[in-house]
Amino acid sequence: MHERILIVEDQEDINALIALNLEVLNYQVSCALNGTDGLQQAQDGEFDLIILDVMLPGIDGLQICKILRANNLFTPILMLTARKSEADRVVGLEVGADDYLTKPFSVLELQARVKALLRRMEFNKQQQTEEGSADDITVKQLQIHKTKRVVSLAGQPINLTAKEFDLLLYLVSFPGQVFSREQLLNAVWGYRHSGYEHTVNSHINRLRAKIEQDPANPQFVLTVWGVGYKFSE
Repeated sequence: MHERILIVEDQEDINALIALNLEVLNYQVSCALNGTDGLQQAQDGEFDLIILDVMLPGIDGLQICKILRANNLFTPILMLTARKSEADRVVGLEVGADDYLTKPFSVLELQARVKALLRRMEFNKQQQTEEGSADDITVKQLQIHKTKRVVSLAGQPINLTAKEFDLLLYLVSFPGQVFSREQLLNAVWGYRHSGYEHTVNSHINRLRAKIEQDPANPQFVLTVWGVGYKFSE
């Protein structure tokens, strides 16, 4: 079965160019030229990847990303942006995008990013299938249900964003192992974002605020000074 990709891009020539170069790789492609149509298609269809422009008429790409993640739709999102500032790109990652590509971009880089995101999605599916009954992880009063992507603390549900959940799940899968910020960024975001390690810091801080009784003295997600972070053993 060919993977299905939704392209939400208001510039018709760029939209058509992306579609053409993904169809030659045998992906099934759907297109939207504005944010309202793109959001509707993303919510109604079962896509394996969404390519989402930031600047869109109707609803912008960042808002679409927020809405999808708030509704527990975790389809990988590749964000397109003409903005070159570091802050703009970090915002895209922090609202739930899995990767970003800055315009203008090469066709080969676009295809490589798409392949990498789809490979990661397939790997995650295989892991979930293989783990089967080991779907729940319980550490003290913290419980994580992998396939349902549900987290609770002392029986109370915790509302995590998509990336907060991915970060927690990755750390808890390797208790006691220390990861640098760059390693976490590469593993959880699925692509090398050199220079954006502080994105990990902000996610760690928000995660601690939600799952730690005292975020200043965490018992789950621990800092290893000068190195990075680890999950408690």
